[in-house]
Amino acid sequence: MKLFRSIFFVVIFLGTVIQTVAQDRIIQGIVTTFDSIPLIGAEIKVQSTKQVVVTDTLGRFIVQAEDGDKLKVTAKGFYDEKFKLEDKTKLVMINLRLKPTEQAREYAIGYGYVKDADKLNALAQLNRKDLDFSQYSNMYDLIRGRFAGVTVDASGDIIIRGTSSLNLSSAALIVVDGIPVDNSVFNALSPSNVQSINIIKDGSAAIYGSRGANGVVIIETRKGGDE
Repeated sequence: MKLFRSIFFVVIFLGTVIQTVAQDRIIQGIVTTFDSIPLIGAEIKVQSTKQVVVTDTLGRFIVQAEDGDKLKVTAKGFYDEKFKLEDKTKLVMINLRLKPTEQAREYAIGYGYVKDADKLNALAQLNRKDLDFSQYSNMYDLIRGRFAGVTVDASGDIIIRGTSSLNLSSAALIVVDGIPVDNSVFNALSPSNVQSINIIKDGSAAIYGSRGANGVVIIETRKGGDE
């Protein structure tokens, strides 16, 4: 009888340990803005345990979480983001959107979230959550007046001031869903089908080679699950 009880309690103990190990997981992550700029000191809060950690100088963090847990990521001047952990999630990549105000940009730099202020100043973003794109009849009307230093010339080329050209043209490169396009494709695009617009100028456009020397206009269109 004593042996039976001992075995019973051992089974219960092992079951509890296995359940705890299965539920408590180590999650690693990286927090960025504009897809590639690491955010330093951004706060990550675990919903179940209320554990709060901050990102390091490379935007990285590590937390302990349960299956199906949620992470909330915050940084002053940026929109909050929530991320639900799937069963097999081990690494999460979270991109915070900078609020479209000068004060938000000052917060991002002043609070030390962005190590290289020049990179942040070389970028601008507009999202359909910030502005009703459908009120514009075409993409050129949407671009005009929404980004400082960005104009449209008589031929329909987008000109980004503060960039140095390596060729005869001053037109910015236009990229739609990762594919470089010409003015005709850009002009045919309906603003209501656009999810976000990113303007990249200065050295940050170097990843596009000589074609990005005049700056880059990156358009992301709406996908099935986008609001």
